[in-house]
Amino acid sequence: MFHLLEKRIADAFAAHVPRPVQTEQPKQTSFGEIAVPAAFQLARTLKKPPKVIAAELAEAVGKIPGVASLEIAGNGYINVRLDRGAYAVAALKQEASAGSGTADKVIVEHTNINPNKAAHIGHLRNAVLGDTFVRMLRATGQTVEAQNYIDNTGVQVADVVVGFEHLEHKSAAQVHALIADPAVRFDYLCWDLYARTSQYYAAHPEAIEWRKDTLHKIEHGEGETATLAHTVADAIVRAHLTTMYRLNIEYDVLPRESEILHLQFWATAFEQLKERKAIYLETEGKNKGCWVMPSSAFRQGVEDEASAEDSKVIVRSNGTVTYVGKDIAYQLWKFGLLGKDFFYRLWHTYPDGHKVWASTTEAQTGAPNFGGGTRVYNVIDSRQSYLQDVVVAGLNALGYAAQAEASIHFSYEMVALSPRTCIEMGIELSDEDKKRPYVEVSGRKGLGVKADDLIDTLIAKAFDEVSSRNAEQSEASRRAVATRIAIGALRYFMLKYTRNSVIAFDFGEALAFTGETGVYVQYATIRTRKIVRKFLDSGQAMPDFASVLTAEAMARQLADETCWQCLLDASKMEAAIERAVASGEPSHVARYAFQLAQSFSGFYDKFQVVTEPDAEKRAFLLWLTTYFNQQLERTLQVLGIEVPDYM
Repeated sequence: MFHLLEKRIADAFAAHVPRPVQTEQPKQTSFGEIAVPAAFQLARTLKKPPKVIAAELAEAVGKIPGVASLEIAGNGYINVRLDRGAYAVAALKQEASAGSGTADKVIVEHTNINPNKAAHIGHLRNAVLGDTFVRMLRATGQTVEAQNYIDNTGVQVADVVVGFEHLEHKSAAQVHALIADPAVRFDYLCWDLYARTSQYYAAHPEAIEWRKDTLHKIEHGEGETATLAHTVADAIVRAHLTTMYRLNIEYDVLPRESEILHLQFWATAFEQLKERKAIYLETEGKNKGCWVMPSSAFRQGVEDEASAEDSKVIVRSNGTVTYVGKDIAYQLWKFGLLGKDFFYRLWHTYPDGHKVWASTTEAQTGAPNFGGGTRVYNVIDSRQSYLQDVVVAGLNALGYAAQAEASIHFSYEMVALSPRTCIEMGIELSDEDKKRPYVEVSGRKGLGVKADDLIDTLIAKAFDEVSSRNAEQSEASRRAVATRIAIGALRYFMLKYTRNSVIAFDFGEALAFTGETGVYVQYATIRTRKIVRKFLDSGQAMPDFASVLTAEAMARQLADETCWQCLLDASKMEAAIERAVASGEPSHVARYAFQLAQSFSGFYDKFQVVTEPDAEKRAFLLWLTTYFNQQLERTLQVLGIEVPDYM
């Protein structure tokens, strides 16, 4: 609603001001609703004072539908005052934008957990950020494909296979039996085995040859080792999808690394890279026998030169491909540039009916079309920035400059734990660690918090709180409510910080009923429902808002500045999402949800909706309550947060 007015105002000025026409929020509400600083843009060119230019612009623009007046303020701002009655009627009639999207497809790749062990807390930030960005893009009308890349032929899977074959001495059939055993948490078992294998390498460096041999067999599909790798990876992927569904996260397609190799994606990309001389065969030094990308292909300023040197290797001297090389092939496919496609098989149908497909080497029928995007967002942590640059450099070297520009690294910083949360999760800390603001964890060392353990603990804490407040409700009902509260708390915590912030997860902070939390926003939404329910329970019928609340009636009610500011706050959802998409910051939507909940809290404290004696005002307050409810629920839906029945 609000962003439509901003666009209308910008369009009105566009004939007189160089694009893009900027709009701002005035510093004080008394200055109006929108400010246009266009006069300052023109002052140098026209060699006139901005205030004079502002007056000329206001006269030239004239009347704008939905705008009550244009006022010159300060040294040249044009303050815009909206027609309150018309604005409210437009909100009542749901004159919302259909979105700014096009038929072009946007691809968002996120989660991408190595299928070698249970998901941990760090993976949750990736998945929640990616899923929320997908929801944001779809809310603006864009066609979005959510991809979860499965690295089922990489080092991490190889290490678990090494553990099963060389430390546990188990066959593929025996591992399959473990997977089928309902008493075994296979992803947890692999978590421990992966840590054991890493520790074994440290104590027996010669055992690293097991990894090299296993990697070669997996990549070439050789024998029982390759079968075991697929068995492990597929089982772990199913566990990951189950974990992520607990957080309301779904995917459209699971492109797998094994098909990138076996369907000759990499071979095709490799030939293109060699043909364009984007890579060369190193004949000396530590990378002798490797295919590498020349350092001139990369931007300057890499901090870790040793890491940078290693990351330039595309094909190792033993013929195995680094995952950067496979990522280049994968990125080419995403843009439809490879001249090849996967086959797809149905992997899973979610309880809501949504289907997720996985790549395969065998032709199938009935699969949708995937890939072929015009923009690609890769949600990968900031430590992988250099490797993402390698992928972009590969596209540029192949002559795909536009696609390189449209390849966006959606980076984020790590997730740690507060010392208090570590103790609650049973992690032993030194006295020094207890004094730190946050504690880093390591999955490779087996010192981490599994995602499901974290979720379970959150639900248990929420259940205790819900039970203390609602003992009369059934256990099943309290459990369902606690689950929605816990998941909402977790998602909101992961989203409220900007992506470049290191965050320390804390149970107490996430589950607080006050402050900037998902629980607070859920509670505000429940209150909106309660007001309407209380009104209906009093035996009264909901007014016909469209007939009762005319523009004149709306204007009378909105003379109350509190009501006007509440309406403005509630109407800015689309604008908040548009800005969050433009900046790539889901935290803006989370912050908007909190501010909207605060706005409703102020409204709730000031007005007695159900018992208001004046019929017109009561109808207006009821409508504004339902509008708050609609906007809160829609915002929470974009954040992937469900509203519980009670709290």
